[in-house]
Amino acid sequence: MGSKKKGFDGSRDRISGLPDAMLCHILSFLPTKEAASTTVLAKRWKPLLRFVSILDFDRPRTVEEWRKGSESFMLFVDSVLALQAEENAPLNRFHVKCQDVDQNWVLEWIPKVLKRGVLDIDLHMPYSSRHFLPNSVFYPLPSEIFTSKKLVRLKIHFQDAVKIDVEGDVSLPKLKTLHLDFVKIDTRMFHKLLAGCHALEELLLFNLIWEESSEPEPCLVTVSCPTLKILKFSRFENFSKVKDFKPILLLSFDIPKLVYLEYLDTVADMYQQVSFDSLVEAKLGLCKNPKQIKDDKNNVTKLFMGICNVKILHLTADGLRVLGCCRETMPVFENLIQLTITTELHVGWKSLPPLLMNCPNLQTLVFEGLHHRYRKRYERYFGDEKGRYMCKGMDNMRAKKDIDVCLSSSPVKVIKILNFGEEDTEFEEDVADQIKQVNQFLETMPELEQVILYYNTSNDEDVMKVCMKLQKLRRVASAKCEVQIISDKLNLSMIKGTNL
Repeated sequence: MGSKKKGFDGSRDRISGLPDAMLCHILSFLPTKEAASTTVLAKRWKPLLRFVSILDFDRPRTVEEWRKGSESFMLFVDSVLALQAEENAPLNRFHVKCQDVDQNWVLEWIPKVLKRGVLDIDLHMPYSSRHFLPNSVFYPLPSEIFTSKKLVRLKIHFQDAVKIDVEGDVSLPKLKTLHLDFVKIDTRMFHKLLAGCHALEELLLFNLIWEESSEPEPCLVTVSCPTLKILKFSRFENFSKVKDFKPILLLSFDIPKLVYLEYLDTVADMYQQVSFDSLVEAKLGLCKNPKQIKDDKNNVTKLFMGICNVKILHLTADGLRVLGCCRETMPVFENLIQLTITTELHVGWKSLPPLLMNCPNLQTLVFEGLHHRYRKRYERYFGDEKGRYMCKGMDNMRAKKDIDVCLSSSPVKVIKILNFGEEDTEFEEDVADQIKQVNQFLETMPELEQVILYYNTSNDEDVMKVCMKLQKLRRVASAKCEVQIISDKLNLSMIKGTNL
């Protein structure tokens, strides 16, 4: 039997009595810097860091850390990796979150941890002192990362952007999660990457920058993965400022097991195939590029046809506007039960009537903001490099009548309005305009059972004023509808009905 070590209070030191394997497991739950500090406790603790299977390096933003600079942080990571390399112990997770560091230095760590059979790599560099510019240097990701037989999860977020270019085949047989943020890739490499991920279930491609390709126009991009369940796809938000993908883009989606889709991009020149047989939820934030602004005949009908089986749909303000391109060819969303719309004053609701008319089983309608009024059209001029053009963004009274018709036959039972009361001073929109819109819902929708307003105010008096104005409404289409106002401090409700 070993000696019974005593703690400071005379009691037995139970932690030091634990086996080394269990102590290493406990240290794995600590940030690596804190785990390293335990070596001062006793001689027995000094070698334990060699065998910790989870390395989590998070550089704090304290004044002391900034004074020491990033080099001390990088050297610390180097020292830990070197210490563990002596034992060649298995490594489960390698996580680094820091800023203002040498990106190329960080990339050199990847082959080192891959040799240890790492299962999970998460490198997050959200900020940079040099910032991302159109002529930024795109450091290539090490080719070893794309031939790992053990890697299950890979997340790369470099604000400075990285490049993917692998000479040989990609083979990631166990990879289930792939997140790439700020990455440059050509279409040939993109197809090779997807083809090499045989078990991929979650794919996130944010701030994607297409690299110029030698392939002739038009160029076909096929997003095809038989195992994929979650897809988030977005090009670089300022892609028009960089030397971006220029050829005609023909886009295809062939993902039969996809459950969740988040697609934020410009409208493709053509959608050749859209196959989402198992889709449950989708968020679309499509917009038009400068060449498409004056053209309302873009071929987006095929895209919406491909997602028409979705149950939960979220349209951004730009997505709602693009939906107007297929007002006359709107598909029927037979399974749609919840629709969320992000509203902005410069985007009208012309596409809303045909959409609601084609949602026969819609139960819940959510508005993120309620920025819309029916009055004389406003006119606003926007400058561009060729001159000035006028944007008329407000629907007229005819559009209001169209919406009245579709609302009167809508099966919607619940309306939720997020960010209610959020004003737009530029266009002189106030809470009174939003109350009028709520009144329109109450006056025309016969199946309504509940209207919930999430009011962004800490002033109780503001909530009471809205409540009083809604109480004055006499004509309500629903036999019994509860109106609820939720703010930071208050939660008020009232019952409206046809007999009031």
